[in-house]
Amino acid sequence: MSDHAFSPFGAHLERDTALRILKTATDGADDGELFLERARSEALVFDDGRLKNASYDASEGFGLRAVKGEVTGYAHSTELTEAAMMRAADTARLAVGDGGGTWADAPSGTNTRLYSDADPIAGQSFPVKVETLREIDAFLRDLDSRVVQVSATVAAGLQEVEIVRPDGAAFKDVRPMSRLGISVIVEHAGRRESGSASAGGRIPLDGLIERSMWESKAREALRIALVNLDSIPAPAGVMDVVLGPGWPGILLHEAVGHGLEGDFNRKGSSAFAGLMGQEVAAKGVTILDDGTIPDRRGSISVDDEGTASGKNTLIEDGVLVGYMQDRQNARLMGVAPTGNGRRQSYAHAPMPRMTNTYMLGGSDDPGDIVADLKDGIYAVGFGGGQVDITNGKFVFSCTEAYRVENGKVGAPVKGATLIGDGATALKQIRAIGNDMALDPGIGNCGKAGQWVPVGVGQPTLMIGGLTVGGSAA
Repeated sequence: MSDHAFSPFGAHLERDTALRILKTATDGADDGELFLERARSEALVFDDGRLKNASYDASEGFGLRAVKGEVTGYAHSTELTEAAMMRAADTARLAVGDGGGTWADAPSGTNTRLYSDADPIAGQSFPVKVETLREIDAFLRDLDSRVVQVSATVAAGLQEVEIVRPDGAAFKDVRPMSRLGISVIVEHAGRRESGSASAGGRIPLDGLIERSMWESKAREALRIALVNLDSIPAPAGVMDVVLGPGWPGILLHEAVGHGLEGDFNRKGSSAFAGLMGQEVAAKGVTILDDGTIPDRRGSISVDDEGTASGKNTLIEDGVLVGYMQDRQNARLMGVAPTGNGRRQSYAHAPMPRMTNTYMLGGSDDPGDIVADLKDGIYAVGFGGGQVDITNGKFVFSCTEAYRVENGKVGAPVKGATLIGDGATALKQIRAIGNDMALDPGIGNCGKAGQWVPVGVGQPTLMIGGLTVGGSAA
């Protein structure tokens, strides 16, 4: 650990005292832990030619959990004191009742480190960050006279956690995060369009604010804005769609990934519940959730229950072979935890969550996939979307898409939305490219009011028979 490693125990709360309280709170339970966290974050937003916002946030606290069967008792506090822990223990204890639980085995330790524990906030001075944002703004305005507004953001944070078990076992992690985001608005002949590009991960901020990096992202944001400036109304109807590699994997993350989380399947509310071992996707489709990729946004050395992160196959050659599990749902389903027990902060109980979810590449040439598209849409960028976990139905907005007719990529289209359901879309995958790529490190995932950083990825895909919502007459 670095010299700023989290040391939660001290004058106001001794480790022995915390352990005693934790043991009392979890006596007779199936599982439980004390989760301690210190987090710091900084964000600077440069918008419309000036520094619009600069924020620095810091938090510290604990969460105490006792689990028995399907019931969880959880309490949290910002005060790392004996009195606060006693109050939390009384609350968590309500889930245990008369006891009688069967205590679960502790996670196995790991020495794996998937990222640096250096503080990305301290990597560059505040004036350097502001000047970099100013340079981005000036660069884009000089690059094209049609640029009317630029927004650039740099953000960095450090989360330090310690998970303590009643037997005294402890698991620590120090998690950095950095991100650069650039968006631009262009105007021509009274029409305005926008484009954006970002990069990030569990990496120092230094590399993101090097000129070579921010200039490439600035040019990409401008390129997308200019593409959209020439866009025509999107067609509407049922048609084949080709998805580009990388970030379009967000569609699979939402439409398929959440449905493969253990809690939804244990409760029978997922569209994939009860389908283990059955064919749920086209042949050749293999989907993994992998939290072990170095420096990636969704990677975690250990999850928020102390389980080592894993590389878990969910669908193999079209067959459902696994779910993502936290400790509670894994125990109730009679399987092993997969390292997917995650929480937003000490104020939240863990649940099964994705890390980096992606589809493996196939053997098809991406150019041939597009050439085989007779009448449809080629979508390479996505914005927001909505998904119903119970049936997998999704609606996604395209931020960069093109009309394709007889294998020829034509005009960009505006206002395209993709509508379908995950289970059907998986079975209608007709071609899988050999160009699998991960996203640029920008994803966040929401579930039950909690947000965690994630990654996505996929190769170029052709999916048949999606409904395209558009604005063309």
